[in-house]
Amino acid sequence: MVRTWIEPVVAGAQVASSFYDTALLFVVKNYYNRTTTSSNTSHSITLQKAISNFYIIHNLILGLTPLLSAYILAKIGDRQRRKVTICVPLLGYFLSRCFLLAVIFLGWPIEVMFGSAALNGLTGWFTTYWAGVMAWAALDSTKQRRSLKFIVIELVYGLSGCVGSFSSGYIFVSVTIAHDPGATLVICSVSLYFICLLYSIFILKVPNNETAVHENLGNGTDAQDVSSGNFPEPTERSKLLGETNGPSVGLTALTPSKLFIALLFATAILYNISVDGAMDVLSLFLINEPLKFSPTYIGYANAAGFMIFITSFLGVFIFSRCLKDVTLIIMGILSFCAGIFIMASVRWTFLYFIARAVMMFALIPMPTIRSVLSKHIQGSSYGEYNCAITLLTHFWLTIMEE
Repeated sequence: MVRTWIEPVVAGAQVASSFYDTALLFVVKNYYNRTTTSSNTSHSITLQKAISNFYIIHNLILGLTPLLSAYILAKIGDRQRRKVTICVPLLGYFLSRCFLLAVIFLGWPIEVMFGSAALNGLTGWFTTYWAGVMAWAALDSTKQRRSLKFIVIELVYGLSGCVGSFSSGYIFVSVTIAHDPGATLVICSVSLYFICLLYSIFILKVPNNETAVHENLGNGTDAQDVSSGNFPEPTERSKLLGETNGPSVGLTALTPSKLFIALLFATAILYNISVDGAMDVLSLFLINEPLKFSPTYIGYANAAGFMIFITSFLGVFIFSRCLKDVTLIIMGILSFCAGIFIMASVRWTFLYFIARAVMMFALIPMPTIRSVLSKHIQGSSYGEYNCAITLLTHFWLTIMEE
């Protein structure tokens, strides 16, 4: 049973990603700080423009290249090999991160990272990886505890990012190899991705259909009820689609309309676009006036962002027993809107962290929506549905950035 847990992979990969993101930001800044010259404008404005242009192109490539491979990989994962959606993106992460080492140690131009982004995208990138993680979590949980399982995955993701962000700033400043800032972070990142890849290939075991049956039998559920899909009192209140606690619920009552499913998809995509779009510009906002955070404070800022995963987990864990799914989703959306409104007027460091505190429930909507959708689609389509949400989100973000 322990070998079916996807949490170790999520934790290791997210720490590696936190190391890499901090290293990339400051390697790019240092590179353009050396190579950029100003004429009629100040050096800071020219530097800001160069960094912004780099990230626009970098994110554009990352957003477009998964269109060629993500859905195909998700379909293969649903139909044949579930590990494909985990291992192939991890392999892409491992290989693409090595490009930054070449920039640091061999003095390659920073434009090499565009090739890194293309390779990462062609192997599925986060689109395929996270869809695979959510599909894995859905198979490794019962319908009654699926929302909690999803938010636990988000919690592990957030805690790992918090640890990685806290330590990345100190490692960047304190530990250097051959006088190259960021080299230690990139080496640690590449090593962690390699360990996660080996774990996924040789240790991780695909959950089978017996996992949910054993869990329900362990809770005293009769085998006939399990096989027929009639469960007793659920542990989550999924009233959004008309579910009730009684065992004699007809198929019609449990089957949502196609319009309602479409609305859930639209909500997930639009909310994802809002959150990801805001986070894409936030790193550039932090390293410039008026905040102008150092590497250490960048680590603090990223850690504060990942603390939202913890508060969102607590929100689902506590409020899911007394609130409807729709109420949880609305609460999370309002939390994000209020926090990002404050963020738009941030001029002092303390106000940034206040804005982050207001956004404490901003991660609740997505796992709740994914959970509701997963309860009403076939198990063989988990990966495709999750991939479609992520893929459409990044596609529209890419169009907006362009």
